[in-house]
Formats: sequence, structure tokens, C-alpha cells
Amino acid sequence: MMESAEARAPEFSRVVIADKVQHRGMVEEIAPTEAERLALAERFELEAIGAFTATVRLRRVHGGRMIRVDGHLEADVVQTCVVTLESVPAHVSEDFGAIFAPPELVPDDDEVEFDMVSIEEDQPEPMVNGRIDIGELAAQHLSLALDPYPRAPGVEYDPVAEHEEGGDEAGPADGAEGGERKPNPFAALAKLKS
Repeated sequence: MMESAEARAPEFSRVVIADKVQHRGMVEEIAPTEAERLALAERFELEAIGAFTATVRLRRVHGGRMIRVDGHLEADVVQTCVVTLESVPAHVSEDFGAIFAPPELVPDDDEVEFDMVSIEEDQPEPMVNGRIDIGELAAQHLSLALDPYPRAPGVEYDPVAEHEEGGDEAGPADGAEGGERKPNPFAALAKLKS
């Protein structure tokens, strides 16, 4: 979910006034400036963002009461290898989407039922003062598309194995032969938490 404008000023803001979106829809091509790319790189802990563009389509849905945003982003980024700290260039190509609605049409968290239907369907995000920030939306989806464990070519990294080598007090797993332990599916989570 998008953060509120009060939380922080977005580094890459491209606002669309909701009232200007017609039923036939509109398309916006957006790209951050060099200063905005530098600020986004700092926010996402990247060495650099060399290029970042997004094509965004907005159209009215649900009887015109809500606005559907569908986009595609392309970006060239430089991350840092989690093992060697070398620079790791990467190209990101990602589709994204969201639905925005006036605050009165957005259900409170208490009203959302966490069943399979609500999980599969997009929950609307509130428009702030009748505005949709498609720049911030694209930036958030760039962040989600980044490799969480960037590695230089030829470098292996297994966070689960690294955690297990740290010395687990438990004995062999039930049914394990020859003292071998089965991989713990929660080991990666424990590593992140520590």
C-alpha cells in the first residue's frame, strides 16, 4: 500500500488529478530526473539508477467510481553483491497495477475479510485529495522488483545454509539418516530477523 504524503515527500512524484481521467482512459509516460534517480538510489540502497521509465495507463472502473492504474517499468540499476560487495548491474522490467478510490469507498482494515477472494482481488488504495501519484507507485514497484540477494557472476549465496552452519543446537531431524539434518524452512526467516 502506498505511504501517505505526510509520512515523507516522495523522491519521484508525478501526480495525476483523478477528475481528469475519462472513461476511455489516458496514458502517461514518466521518467525521473537525474536528481530524482539519485534520491531513489539512496532510498533503495542502490549504487545507482542509470535509467528508469514507466508507461502508465489510467482508466475508470466500477461504474466510474474508481481508477485502475496499469503500468510497465524499465530500469537499469546497480546493486551491491551481498557476498563480495562488488557492483552488480541489472536490468529490471516489470508490470504493475493498482486500483484507487475515494477514501469513503476504501474499506477499513477491520472490514477486509482475509479469505481467498479478498487475497486474489486488488484492494483499492485511497486517493489523497483526489490525486494519484503514479511516480511514487512506479518507484514502489521498482523496489519490489529488485533482487533481494544480488550476487556478482559466479558467486554462490545460500542464506539458509549459512544459518545452518552457524551451529544449531538441535540434533538430527526425525527420519534423517546418518546424522544428516533436513533443511529448516524457517531458517531464512530467522536469519532475516537476527
